[in-house]
Amino acid sequence: MQTLFMDDLIKITDDYVLNLFKKNLDERYVYHNYTHTKRVVKSIKEIIDNSEIDVKEAQILTLAALLHDIGYTQSDENHEEVGAEMAEAYLKQHNVDQAIIEQIVTLIKVTKCDRLPQNKLEEIILDADSSHFAKDYYKETSELLKKELELRGQLYTNKEWRAENIKFFTQFHRYYSDYAIKNWNKSKNENLLRLLKKKKKSKNKIKKEQLKVDLKNQSPERAIQTLFRTTLRNHIKLSDIADTKANILLSVNAIIISLALANIIPKLDAPTNRHLLFPTLILILFSVASIILSIMSTRPNVTSGEFTDEQVRNREVNLLFFGNFHKVPFKKYREALMGLLDNKEEVYESLLKDLWLLGVVLNRKYTLLRWTYTIFMVGIIVSVISFVIAFYTTDFQQIRTAIP
Repeated sequence: MQTLFMDDLIKITDDYVLNLFKKNLDERYVYHNYTHTKRVVKSIKEIIDNSEIDVKEAQILTLAALLHDIGYTQSDENHEEVGAEMAEAYLKQHNVDQAIIEQIVTLIKVTKCDRLPQNKLEEIILDADSSHFAKDYYKETSELLKKELELRGQLYTNKEWRAENIKFFTQFHRYYSDYAIKNWNKSKNENLLRLLKKKKKSKNKIKKEQLKVDLKNQSPERAIQTLFRTTLRNHIKLSDIADTKANILLSVNAIIISLALANIIPKLDAPTNRHLLFPTLILILFSVASIILSIMSTRPNVTSGEFTDEQVRNREVNLLFFGNFHKVPFKKYREALMGLLDNKEEVYESLLKDLWLLGVVLNRKYTLLRWTYTIFMVGIIVSVISFVIAFYTTDFQQIRTAIP
């Protein structure tokens, strides 16, 4: 009978709250109204359905959620205390057990911002009252609350309101019940992230961030790191460019040799084509020389892959280059590198050594590459001249033979 009575009372209380808000709630309360009350009741039900709550506790929570904001019909100051008194009088009219009334009154009072929950039911009603922080309609409810405060005389700019929300999210609010922590925290953090992104887009935030960047860039430490990072990246790009150029020359000369072997050399046996022998040999020799130099410029040079403790102590080994440690056991390499990281000066020295070695390799690559291009260019020129001379000499001989 008590359960049936409570179920009926919940329906009666729902109608009571709706009519009370319609008659007595000021139009300024565009957020704290019946719609908000129903959102809280819905969130209460969501938590109850996914928690170990008995029927009696569920009914108490639902009644408290329905009555928790009725104090706004009389006053916006200490509305929790006013609402608790109104709820107590209302429930006594319906002959509700005094112990249940006291629980509901306590739950209404705990919804005050500065209160902390003392039991499971208080945790649930607090989480339900702020469930909109984790919902996809958070933006709309936040705008309604901002509008309500403006109608009550508290004006906020968008920037100020965003800052207040971020402050409340990060400093004052938290979820308490197991269900809310597990299922609502993630969505709440996503809404907080959206607020932070909007804050970054504001002019003041951009100026502040730019100031931070400028201050960081003025730090010698950061400048040194940027120097190494940029220089190493440029060296690696130059190495890639050199390899690409060498591969292009390698492919071009390979094609030239293939064409020469397939189309010219087989025809040199004929007496009429013997004048092409030397020009063809010149072309092939220069192409082979270009291929050899291209291969030399791209051929990797891997060192022994080992180092001694003495080399580490004397800083004679570059621990940042794989060729110096690929055969060393991990434990030995870790100890050597950790010892390096303990000394900032040694770290910079290793970076300098790595940079210098990259420069040495680049110098070798580009020197060979320059010789390759030069030989290729000279070979093409000499070959063309040889072919022209060969054809001219042959034609001249044929003319002399033809004259009686």
